[in-house]
Amino acid sequence: MLDRVTSMQIFIKVVNTGSFSAAGRAFNLSPTMVTKHINALEQRLNCTLLHRTTRKISLTEAGTLFYQGCDKILSEMEAIEQTITAQHVSPKGHLKINAPLSLTLRHFSPLLMQFSQQYPDISIELGLTDRIVDLVEEGWDLSLRIGKMISSTLKARKLASIEFVLCASPTYLKENGTPQRIQELSNHQCLRYSLGTLMNRSYWKFGKNGEHNIRVNGSLTANNGEFLRDAAIMGQGIAYLPKFLLNQELIKKQLVPIQLNYPTIQDAALYIMYPPSDYVPLKSRVMIDFLAQQFSKQAPWD
Repeated sequence: MLDRVTSMQIFIKVVNTGSFSAAGRAFNLSPTMVTKHINALEQRLNCTLLHRTTRKISLTEAGTLFYQGCDKILSEMEAIEQTITAQHVSPKGHLKINAPLSLTLRHFSPLLMQFSQQYPDISIELGLTDRIVDLVEEGWDLSLRIGKMISSTLKARKLASIEFVLCASPTYLKENGTPQRIQELSNHQCLRYSLGTLMNRSYWKFGKNGEHNIRVNGSLTANNGEFLRDAAIMGQGIAYLPKFLLNQELIKKQLVPIQLNYPTIQDAALYIMYPPSDYVPLKSRVMIDFLAQQFSKQAPWD
């Protein structure tokens, strides 16, 4: 009798590669033996899992359900094994991390170098983008995100609070006046961030919990915070950005913080997000713990 788990693994490989021969090579089996494993699964389930032609292999409706179940079961089995052996095995594998561009270039890169020295058997693939990615759909293990913690199917661990600052250059404020109330922002050139959830191209949030939405306008919108910061330095308008992008510029007085009748949002934070699972892979767990330890000492921008 063929081993059921092996048959499930072979089935997954056939679907992923689209080939019985490729699956056979992966498991050092002949195409005939691969066929026997697939036939054994279909006989056990009393249904057809794959449509097979000379050109193409595709899933039936039952096959799609079985594929999803097998993928989940095998992933959980692998995670359980990693958890049990974690005390005796050094972390290793390929770790895919998605992170915001500006945050990474300014503050996250040195931490990654430290991590790589500490865990040389973990290879890292880093994707830099400010847009919110779908971890499961796009195959990321971890993602760094800035914002407010909202209901999500993902798991999250808070790393640090994020302070936002409303600011402009001395030149801009001298020429256009300094707003005193949030309502006055509609009369100013606002440098808008197109990918934001807290601040977007149409509204900026103020108040401790972001309860005040103010409509803003401006001739310049971008999907990168550093570009907007540089535009503010050049006197192009008012920017509303995380302080980690502004530390040196505020110290040098290239930018001046603006205090209004309501404070900037107070509940934003940096989170590390990961797909939901009862067993977090060891390669992901050590990165999560490493970053939590680093940020517990002090946020890099502080």
